[in-house]
Amino acid sequence: MIDIKVPTVGESISEVTLLKWVKNSGDYVERDEVIAELESEKATFEVNAEQAGTLQQSAKEGDTLKIGDILATIDEKAAKPEKAAATNGTPAKEAKPEAKTAPAVQQPSQAPVTAVSNDIKATPVAAAMIADKKVDPKSVTPSGYSGKIVKNDVLQALSNPGKVTGGKPLFSREERREKMSQLRKTISRRLVESKNTTAMLTTFNEVDMSRIMEIRSKFKDKFKEIHGVNLGFMSFFAKACAIALQEWPAVGAYIDGDQLVYHDYVDISVAVSTPRGLTVPVIRNVESLSMADIEKKVVELAGKARDNKLTMEELTGGTFTITNGGVFGSLMSTPIINLPQSAILGMHKIQERPMAINGQVVIKPMMYLAVSYDHRIIDGRESVSFLVRVKELLENPELLLFGKDPVKTLLEL
Repeated sequence: MIDIKVPTVGESISEVTLLKWVKNSGDYVERDEVIAELESEKATFEVNAEQAGTLQQSAKEGDTLKIGDILATIDEKAAKPEKAAATNGTPAKEAKPEAKTAPAVQQPSQAPVTAVSNDIKATPVAAAMIADKKVDPKSVTPSGYSGKIVKNDVLQALSNPGKVTGGKPLFSREERREKMSQLRKTISRRLVESKNTTAMLTTFNEVDMSRIMEIRSKFKDKFKEIHGVNLGFMSFFAKACAIALQEWPAVGAYIDGDQLVYHDYVDISVAVSTPRGLTVPVIRNVESLSMADIEKKVVELAGKARDNKLTMEELTGGTFTITNGGVFGSLMSTPIINLPQSAILGMHKIQERPMAINGQVVIKPMMYLAVSYDHRIIDGRESVSFLVRVKELLENPELLLFGKDPVKTLLEL
């Protein structure tokens, strides 16, 4: 018998939660096959079988385990079962398929329905999306005929994780309790720690998004054709912050004991909302990346975050954070600093507003920007100047090429 123990996943992590079993007790598993998923305070990771054999579980889903605890055992001497079963020339009785993997069934005069659990039904397209994106069917509110989950229901669940739709019974007094996940515990602890240990202050400004929206409208098709990725807003903001951070290095510094640590590189953490909570993967050396490189990295990290595939390396480090509450409709907020960093930029909803320009009232697509910063390190002059510089770069995207006015560069002014 071989013991499968909880592996070491990080220097500061001492315990994990058994998120789910991929294989059941009694199943025959191959070497390196995934048998379970564990959740640490920072990420979700898979556990693989060290040898081929029959699996015997030693813990239940939801259990909290210490590093080094026995998760399961594998009997490597167990015989591998034959795939084709037949006894004395008599065909073996067909096994009853599990509800979670039941195939689509075509019923007369009805649309195809795929059973994804005993009491939840979905169309084939919706069922495929649920399986691909690893969505909990119970979190999806069905809108199809006879309570079926359709494609749009899954899309709504993916775009609004945690949102509960549908009516509740009148005068209900029910309540429910759920165990906090390791990720949620970490989020809670770090947010409170950030509020209690920093001299946090927030400064605001607003940016005219007209030029960026014009560029996206004009070049988005060509950009996708050449680079294979959409031209979003994040690349503009990341690039603008990278330039401004190099000009105002204190904004990207942090405190280590009685020393200030400055960086000659820009690693930007991007806040990503997932059904299980907020994660903040890191894009390395943003100052050296092209717009296309940034967009590709954003798509890659966001996908890994939603699929719980982020590694510890992708979640650690970072010298500055960008969070975008605008995707949920937020008009203005005060973001909380992501420790040990010293500042965070909050993006918000783009909204048309009347602006006074040269004595005339003009309707412009405007976005409020917020920078929360640790006043122990960053003075008001630096934080405000940083945000004003970001605003200038966003309103004049051509400056993102060199960080300077192209005409002034040409004339050496």
